[in-house]
Order: sequence, then structure tokens, then C-alpha cells
Amino acid sequence: MTIDVKICGISDAAHAHAAAMHGATWLGFIFFPPSPRNLSLEAARKLAQQLPQGPKRVGVFVNAADDLLLGAVEALSLDAVQLHGNETPDGAARIKKLLDVKVMKAIAISTEEDLSKADPFLPHVDRILFDAKPPKGSVLPGGNAVSFPWQILGHKQLPYKWMLAGGLTADNAAEAVAVSGATALDVSSGVETAPGKKSSASIQHFLRAAKAIK
Repeated sequence: MTIDVKICGISDAAHAHAAAMHGATWLGFIFFPPSPRNLSLEAARKLAQQLPQGPKRVGVFVNAADDLLLGAVEALSLDAVQLHGNETPDGAARIKKLLDVKVMKAIAISTEEDLSKADPFLPHVDRILFDAKPPKGSVLPGGNAVSFPWQILGHKQLPYKWMLAGGLTADNAAEAVAVSGATALDVSSGVETAPGKKSSASIQHFLRAAKAIK
């Protein structure tokens, strides 16, 4: 079994290179000012010159305006965008046409019934990301270091590509895959020493753990 991994919330070239060196499939870059991992377009343009080749680049957005989407795609030569807000299926379709890149849609879940929220997006997006619902009072839709009951997914034969996010760490990645059946993992807070402070050692540890999953 091969587990694909997205290291999300990259804002430093050293962490991008650590992720690439140890086999990350995707690098995630967050364009959402309330996040401690937020990148401005100016910072993104500077970072782009220092990024490694190899991993696909994903921009993460929350109900973003078109000018931010377009600016980020240009600044980082993004391969995909991840929509993590209240975007509608029609909105996702419009964004995909506007940007001409792959689109991922995050769906917040806490019960099995929540899985059906993904269905209206299926004609319009390339992958679904299942994440935990944010804690009460949180301004962040993701990156909150909380998980949901992985057995909700329970090796279901879902008719689309999907990724698991929410509270993942090197220590629980194998359990998360075993319970959910995920073949792709998205980690942000689980490779940090503090909110927004990535650790190259933690990135390496997580990716090694993911590669060891059988």
C-alpha cells in the first residue's frame, strides 16, 4: 500500500524541501489571513523561488475572492486549489473553469450522515478532503488538531478520490489508515511545534510513518 501525504501550511522553504526529500505528494499553502499559517501573495512570490520540484502544489482557500485565487495560482504555479469554506458545487465548478487547475473540496464531518455532503460536488471537483468539524468558537475551518471518528469512513467503497485530515500525527497515522481505509493523508498541526511553526524533523517523522504503513 502506498499512502500519499500532503504537508499543509508550508510557509518556509526549508520545510518544503524536507517534505519533498522524504516523499510528500503535495505541499499545501494557506491563503487565509486568520490562520497562523497564512501566506500573503507577496510572501508566496518570494517563497516560489525557493521551492523544490517534485511535490504538487496546492493552495488552500476559504471563501476566497477571484483575485486572490488567481494571484496565488500565478505566484506559486499551483497544481490544485483546496476549497475549505462554504463554497457551493456551482461555485466549485466556476472556480475550476476560471483557474484551470484541479480542485479539492473539504467536507467537515462528525457523523456518517455528513458523508453525503460530498455528493453534490462530485461532478465538479477532483478530490474530496474529509476533515473534522472545527471546535466551537474556532475561526479556522481546519488545522485545529482535532479528529473525527475514523470508523465513519470504515473502508467504504466511495466512488471518488478522497483524503483524510484532522488531528493526524506520526503516532496515529497507521491507526487512521487501518480504521478509515484512507490512502491519502493531510497533515498540518501534527508536524508543528506550535501553531504555524513547522518542524522539519516532525515532517520527516510523519512521512516515514506513512511510508511504513502496510
